[in-house]
Amino acid sequence: MSRRELLFIRDSIIYTFTSFGGPQAHIAILLREFVEKRNYISEEELMELLALSQLLPGPSSTQTLVGIAWKVGGLRLAIITFLIWILPSATVMCLAAISYEMFEGRAKFTEVLKFIQPIAVGIVAYATYTFATKFLKTRVSVMLAIGSLIVTLILQNPYAFPILILLGGIISSAMETQPQENELRTKLFANVNPNKVAYFIGILLFFAVLGAIINQTSPFSLPIRLFENFYRNGILIFGGGQVLVPLMYTEFVGVKHYLTSSEFLSGYALQQALPGPTFSFTSFLGGITLGNKGYGIGGQIIGSIVAVIGINLPGLILILFIVPFWNDLKKITLIKNSLSGINSVAVGFMATAFILLARPFGTEWLSYVLMLGTALLLYFTKIKTPVVIIIGIVLGLIF
Repeated sequence: MSRRELLFIRDSIIYTFTSFGGPQAHIAILLREFVEKRNYISEEELMELLALSQLLPGPSSTQTLVGIAWKVGGLRLAIITFLIWILPSATVMCLAAISYEMFEGRAKFTEVLKFIQPIAVGIVAYATYTFATKFLKTRVSVMLAIGSLIVTLILQNPYAFPILILLGGIISSAMETQPQENELRTKLFANVNPNKVAYFIGILLFFAVLGAIINQTSPFSLPIRLFENFYRNGILIFGGGQVLVPLMYTEFVGVKHYLTSSEFLSGYALQQALPGPTFSFTSFLGGITLGNKGYGIGGQIIGSIVAVIGINLPGLILILFIVPFWNDLKKITLIKNSLSGINSVAVGFMATAFILLARPFGTEWLSYVLMLGTALLLYFTKIKTPVVIIIGIVLGLIF
């Protein structure tokens, strides 16, 4: 391994433990540390990787960092960098899931969580508003967002998400793309290796079928089905971690009842206080799910591993698969235009999540005050999300 690659690994470790604030803050750090300071790639290349990560499903910050690593040192460095980036926060969230199961019954622990949960909903509200102002620029985008909100509220079914995402992308792409794009699009897909596409889809289908046919009483049944659930959602999540929340909440809390709303919000709040990728939240979900099903601490660790691999694998495969011919891909207006519809639908998903997450508060006015205060604090000040979470913990300890 070259000196430049070792230096990149060192910088990646530092980046992992200092990258608070979500994808927007992550990009700012990458620009300062990896472009301006180290010159691993150019600013133009960074912006192109960022655009590519927005076009693809999966964790945008993770895909951007892995793309930089691939340009610096190829596949080996990309895999090493991915592990450096994902493991610390995923480990913390796994330990949090184990601790939650061990100490949930203690009164003081519950009191602390009571303040954290409405703050987490406030963070979702702020993210929803931010996404809405950024992406809902046209009448079509507004209608797509409203439509996805209504449909998901009525159905509350995980299979509604892929259908709505597909429809949103098709509608916006069809309305905004010129016919002249067909020739370029044909040229691009002529270069796509069909075997790689088959592997990508085959993983999903294999675990979906395996989860369906395996005996439900088998101890392997739930971990296999969990992997399929997370892998499938990893294919569907456009827009990063903010969109992760409504998909996960609807499927795992609302439909399958793998965990409670309180458990979900507690894990989400903790993740917001950690550096690293938002997708590490899934480590908590997987650990809690198998813990609730009686698998013990060993099962919770397996659940966390299954969740983290499942949710990140599609995005990792895609970024490593597409970066080599990104110069062709970025010319395809058809693909670019589909993103506006996908993002509009995602805004509707986020609004659905906000409504469903706030519903359990009932008539607890203090929860609504904390929720509103959190959203306003994030909007009108420069206070970062981890600081807000710490404030919630302090309030829980005091009161």
